[in-house]
Amino acid sequence: MVDSAQPRDLLRFATAGSVDDGKSTLVGRLLYDTKSVLADQIEAVERASVDKGMSTPDLSLLVDGLRAEREQGITIDVAYRYFGTPTREFVLADTPGHVQYTRNTVTGASTAELAVLLVDARNGVVSQTRRHAAVLSLLRVPRLVLAINKIDLIDHDQAKIADIEREFTDLTRSLGFPDDAVQVIPVSALVGDNVAFRSERTPWYTGPTLLEHLESVPVEGPDAGAPFRMPVQYVIRPRHGGGSRSADASLGDLHDYRGYAGQVASGTVRPGDEVVVLPEGHRTTVSEVRTADGPLGAAGAGLSITVLLADDIDAPRGALIAAASDVPEVTSEIDATLCWLAEKPLVPGARLLLKHGTRTTQVIVGQLGSRLDTETVSYAAGPEKLEINDIGRVSLRVADALPVDEYARVRATGGFLLVDPPTGNTLAAGLVGDPLAAVPAAG
Repeated sequence: MVDSAQPRDLLRFATAGSVDDGKSTLVGRLLYDTKSVLADQIEAVERASVDKGMSTPDLSLLVDGLRAEREQGITIDVAYRYFGTPTREFVLADTPGHVQYTRNTVTGASTAELAVLLVDARNGVVSQTRRHAAVLSLLRVPRLVLAINKIDLIDHDQAKIADIEREFTDLTRSLGFPDDAVQVIPVSALVGDNVAFRSERTPWYTGPTLLEHLESVPVEGPDAGAPFRMPVQYVIRPRHGGGSRSADASLGDLHDYRGYAGQVASGTVRPGDEVVVLPEGHRTTVSEVRTADGPLGAAGAGLSITVLLADDIDAPRGALIAAASDVPEVTSEIDATLCWLAEKPLVPGARLLLKHGTRTTQVIVGQLGSRLDTETVSYAAGPEKLEINDIGRVSLRVADALPVDEYARVRATGGFLLVDPPTGNTLAAGLVGDPLAAVPAAG
C-alpha cells in the first residue's frame, strides 16, 4: 500500500515588482543559468543583444514575448514558467508590474509557497512594493524574498542596501510576516550577481544566492498541515452488465459501494479516520482511500483520490468531507475580505454567484466595512463602493449555507470567487475573515 501523504519536491513561487525593476531580466536569468531554455533561443537573444549594441545578453528577451501579448490585451495576465535543477522542480508565476494590473498578483500568488518581490536598488521600497507586499500578506504566502536588483548601478553600496533592507523589514513586520519567513538578497539580474552564482563583488553578503534559497526552503504547501478537507467533485457508483470499463473499474470486485472523488484541498486522510460530511453534518469513518493505481495508506493535499465511507451517506457533488476532529463552520453569513478584479465597481446589494470549492450558490453583498489603503497599509472605514484593484472588508449572505474556514487558517476552504451571473466572469477573489487583522485603521 502506497503512502502519498508527503508532497512532491516542487516549489510554486511568484514574482512581483514595479515596472522596470528588472523582473523579466531576473526570470530570464533564472531560466538561462539553470539551462532551462533551448540553444536556439539563447542564440537568438545573443544576436538581438548584439544588434542593440549590448555587451551582455538581454535576458529579458526570453520572456518579452508574453509581455507584448499582455500589452496587446490578450488574456494572458500571468505567465507561468516551468524549470528545474537537480535539486528541485519549479513553477514560476510571473505577474505584471503595472499598477493597474496589481489585481493579477492575486492570481499568481494564490497558490504560491513563496514570492520574490523585486525593487530597484536606486529607488528602494516604493508604493508598488507596499501594494504587492500587502497583497502577498493578505493571501498568506508563507515565505517572501526581497530581491534588491540592479546593485551594479549603485556600485554594490552595502550601506544603501542595508537601508532598503531595514525599511522592508519594518514593512513586513507590520504586515505580520515573521522575520524568519523573509529573506533579503542583493542581486544584479543583468550580470548574474547572486542569482544562481555568488558574486565576488559583494564579499560582505554571506547569505544564499536566490537559486540556493529557492532550492533549500521547505517545500510544504500552506495547507499540508491543516485539517483534512476534500470537496466532492464526483460520486462514483457501481455499474452492472457488459460494456466498456467504467470509472469505478479500479475498485475490482467491489459491487456494493459508493465512492466520493475529489482533490484533497488540505491536510491528510487515512483509512480509519473519522470524518463529517457537510453541510448536512453526518459523521462516519473512512474505510478506504484509492486512486486509479490502487489503495493508499494516506493521501495529502493536492492529490486526487476516491474515498469510500463506512456508512451509506449522501454526499453529492458540492459537499465537503472534513476531519471530524476539526469541523469548519457551516454558515449563510460570511464576513470576508475581497480583492475586487472587475472594471465595474462593487456596491452594496449586488446579487452575484459565489463559487466555493465545488459548490456554486447565489449571494447578496451586504455592508462594505472598510477599504485597504495599500500605500499606507491601513484600513479606511465606510467606502461607498470597491473599485478595480481595491481590497475591502464586506459582509455576504449566501442562499445555501456553506462550510467555511478562516482563510488565515485554511487557505483552500477559506477562499472563494465571486462570479457575474450573466457572463460567468470572475469579479472578485474572496477570503473568509480578515487575514490582515493586525493592520491598523487609517488615522
